[in-house]
Amino acid sequence: MIEKCQYSIGEAAERFNLPVSTIRYWEQQFSILKPMRNKKGDRFFSLEDMKNLSLIYHLVKEQGMTISGAKQRLAENPQGLKHNVEIVRQLQNIRQELVSYIDELKA
Repeated sequence: MIEKCQYSIGEAAERFNLPVSTIRYWEQQFSILKPMRNKKGDRFFSLEDMKNLSLIYHLVKEQGMTISGAKQRLAENPQGLKHNVEIVRQLQNIRQELVSYIDELKA
């Protein structure tokens, strides 16, 4: 499957299962999000923005950090955090595959 190059704010909200208002709020709060705008003013997120949204989602929704805490954490070491989040995602995918495989063996 080929990854899209741009995501509308609605697609970004759907991907993270969040209201559009949350994505808009995060856009205002986090300088690492730099959506492009078309002539009508619609926002489009690049692949880099989607990765940054994933980091923000990880900190705020999965780890329960406040917005200010997440900002501080991203400012300290964004590259290290990106690497850690990617490892967690890979482990979650491996776990899902193992659970599916075990379920198939039981059937």
